[in-house]
Amino acid sequence: MCSVPTKVPAADRARWLSELADALDQAHRVLFELDLDEDSVPCARDLHVRVEAARLQVQMLMLSRSIARSKETGPDWTNLLPWRAKRTGS
Repeated sequence: MCSVPTKVPAADRARWLSELADALDQAHRVLFELDLDEDSVPCARDLHVRVEAARLQVQMLMLSRSIARSKETGPDWTNLLPWRAKRTGS
């Protein structure tokens, strides 16, 4: 799976990942709805494993971006000079 450029706005990236997750969920449901003969089962099983792996990767991308975003939006404003001076008593 290739990565999305970091210059893509967060909303666009989130929408793209959501659409991808929906498509993979649909593929997962379709695999279970298929009426397969014995010869097709190994191929369907392999496809199921690949779809599941892709679903997990998309979930990891969604979570990793939200975790990274929460670290970026921390209380950096508390490190400004007036706040530091008050905390240290300077």
